[in-house]
Amino acid sequence: MITGTHFNYYQVCKRKLWLFANGINMEHTSDLVYEGKMIHEESYPQRPERYEELEIDGIKIDFYDARNKVVHEIKKSNKVEEAHRWQVKYYIYMLERNGVEGVTGLLEYPTLRQTEKVELTDDDRKRIVETGKAIEALIQQDECPPVINSKICKQCSYYEFCYVKD
Repeated sequence: MITGTHFNYYQVCKRKLWLFANGINMEHTSDLVYEGKMIHEESYPQRPERYEELEIDGIKIDFYDARNKVVHEIKKSNKVEEAHRWQVKYYIYMLERNGVEGVTGLLEYPTLRQTEKVELTDDDRKRIVETGKAIEALIQQDECPPVINSKICKQCSYYEFCYVKD
């Protein structure tokens, strides 16, 4: 089952996606991931009372405003904003596939005090279908994709896995 995390990682790094999808999880060792979780939990303490956590077709949306049909996605940094955008678009797409029409998204960066509205277009829907097929093919590969040597790698929870040699 493809999740929003798969869509996010596909945009950022194919290697990270492959490792994650094949059960190699490094997030539990990352201080940056922990910091992101704390921002998520502490930035909007009233959220759990007002909005619901929604699980649908194997994906989990942390905050969904059912009355206004808005997916809320909280992120620490906007360094990979395009990946965040596609994660929210994928959530909207999955809600539509389950009969919920008129859904929009809000991408929230509380530490930056920024919010971005996210909507889904017909072109986005086509791209999601194509990307879903590409994700499936990628995670079925026998070999892990190569290291990408990007400036974002230093902040990745998989950094030591990819770069530190014994």
